[in-house]
Amino acid sequence: MLAIRLLAEPDRLDTLVLPVWPGPGDDDPARPAPTAATLPDGVVEEAAALVPAARLTGRPGEVQAQLRPGRDPGRLLLLGVGEGDEAGWRTAGAALARAGKDETHITLAMPAEVTPAAVRGLVEGLLLASYRFRLTDAGSTPALAGVDVVVADPDAYTAVVELARTTARMTRFARDLTNTPSSTKNPEWFADQVATLAADVPDLHLRVRGPDELAAEGFGGILAVGGGSASGPRLVELDWRPADARIHVVLVGKGITFDTGGISIKPVASMKLMRKDMAGAAAVVAATLGAAALRLPVRVTTLAPLAENMLSGSAFRPGDIIRHYGGTTSETTNSDAEGRLVLADALGYAVAELKPDLLVDLATLTGANAVALGKRMGALYSDNEGLAADVLAAISAAGEAAWRMPLPADYAEHLGSELADLHSSPDRGAGSVMAALYLREFTGGLRDRWLHVDMSAPSWADGDDAELTRGATGWGVRSLLRWLGSLG
Repeated sequence: MLAIRLLAEPDRLDTLVLPVWPGPGDDDPARPAPTAATLPDGVVEEAAALVPAARLTGRPGEVQAQLRPGRDPGRLLLLGVGEGDEAGWRTAGAALARAGKDETHITLAMPAEVTPAAVRGLVEGLLLASYRFRLTDAGSTPALAGVDVVVADPDAYTAVVELARTTARMTRFARDLTNTPSSTKNPEWFADQVATLAADVPDLHLRVRGPDELAAEGFGGILAVGGGSASGPRLVELDWRPADARIHVVLVGKGITFDTGGISIKPVASMKLMRKDMAGAAAVVAATLGAAALRLPVRVTTLAPLAENMLSGSAFRPGDIIRHYGGTTSETTNSDAEGRLVLADALGYAVAELKPDLLVDLATLTGANAVALGKRMGALYSDNEGLAADVLAAISAAGEAAWRMPLPADYAEHLGSELADLHSSPDRGAGSVMAALYLREFTGGLRDRWLHVDMSAPSWADGDDAELTRGATGWGVRSLLRWLGSLG
């Protein structure tokens, strides 16, 4: 990641960035933000003259470069930051990471009374937009290695920079997990990555169940979905257990490390990005590691059911009856509706054995998410008004997006089965809604304290956009850490 330093005065000025605000009124011109830093003579006046000449508006992410050969600084960047709120600075930081990718070092002079939230947004934008995932050294990589952030009192922002750095580091970890090709990424590999980061972290406990333990304990959904693969399934249980915890949250994330659709095989166009079908598991694991790194006073137990949904003679069949953890049975007539089967096991286990105060699951569950809400927004479901409002507020503050969807009572009748307790893949009702209603059946006494997010659509970006880079987005890590932080 980029090295970010907080300084009271700049100590190198090869490339200097000055923020630009919109005018106070709709017809007023933009202007450079006053800074507390001591700058070379004439730089502030030059910036003030450049803003109208370049027709800058001050909108977040707007960048104008000015070369100054033979002078100090040698390059001046004017950076639009909008109203100076966290969201505007996050967008500005992302734009700066891209505009300065060919520099080796940048100094940014912040406004005189910048808020901690603004600095958090800046750092997250810088660190997330500079993310790259490549399996080869070929091709160009950004030269930018460090950014100095000049503020009046560096000590006042140290904690928020560390918070932003940890959030970005964990989001990047989730992106790495999701971007990794499935030729490498199987359930065992995923569990090993978690074990590496969890090792020697105080108050963090890891248990990984393999196929034999899953069979002995009755995790029939995970075993069914993973049964067609040569790579056996796993269940990762990661428990952050601080002594001062006042609330216990269980997070569950879908972890299908590759999804062919099984016997109900997907077409090629739908299968080629199915390495991302474990993005929910990546998000909840990364958020739990982040909670431990930040020592949040919240107990967080994460369950990541991991399986490859493959075709073979041992793959489960459409029409099979699956017995989940706790004994509930499901009739499944579509082996491409596999994610809900592994989640059902994990939810049932959480309710029966962990007994948390709150239960939240994230899953790349349905293509219907994108049909209903587009590519940038998750579909959120809960019967708990307060829980839904709190999580939506955290999602918005983190710079991610979700929309609350209904759980209509009359749709639940479609889950009836003549052969089993439930039909997991009925062909009636709305796809994302039906999946949520099915999962709700496994929440038991926690039904009124459960929340589900179908985040299939926003888990992947088709191109660079603000702090997102092409590929896995790490969606949910920022939102979960923001929400968990509010619980302590």
